[in-house]
Amino acid sequence: MSRIGKMPIALPAKVELEVSKSNLVTVKGPKGTLKQQIDPDITVAVEDGQINVSRPTDQKRHRALHGLYRSLLANMVQGVSEGYTAKLELVGVGYKLEPKDGNVLFTLGYSHPIEMALPAEVKFETKMEKGSPPMLILNSFDKQLLGSVCAKIRSFRTPEPYKGKGIRFQGEVIRRKAGKTSGKK
Repeated sequence: MSRIGKMPIALPAKVELEVSKSNLVTVKGPKGTLKQQIDPDITVAVEDGQINVSRPTDQKRHRALHGLYRSLLANMVQGVSEGYTAKLELVGVGYKLEPKDGNVLFTLGYSHPIEMALPAEVKFETKMEKGSPPMLILNSFDKQLLGSVCAKIRSFRTPEPYKGKGIRFQGEVIRRKAGKTSGKK
């Protein structure tokens, strides 16, 4: 058995889980509703306030899907009950961000500012404190969507290894390289 796949998922009291005939799992909670299509071979059952995911055989494909769908369901349950948060820092001289009509406007050292419209499921707030880099705090109940939005924002100016400038997650350590050395003897 898969070590991850066989672990049951605790279902909080305020979260509802429905499995349709076509194996479409719907999770409803106070933060929102998420849906995930599960492979027909994988079985999802709710027993005693716990979600159990099982597979029919020990084929390599079934073993892989077993742990995958258990992790996806656990992320969905946590998302609709508690939600997820990501914090991005803008490290660099003159790097700024500001909210503009529900969108975020980034000034990242290019000749033009970058305006990004965020999905409705992702809420954001900006934090500008003196002595620390500007920070963008993103909240969502969908972990996959939050990760893709963070990756898109980070792609505007990825952290570079020489000075460490760019957009990075809070607490992320950038591996630094030594710069050029003098060639004179």
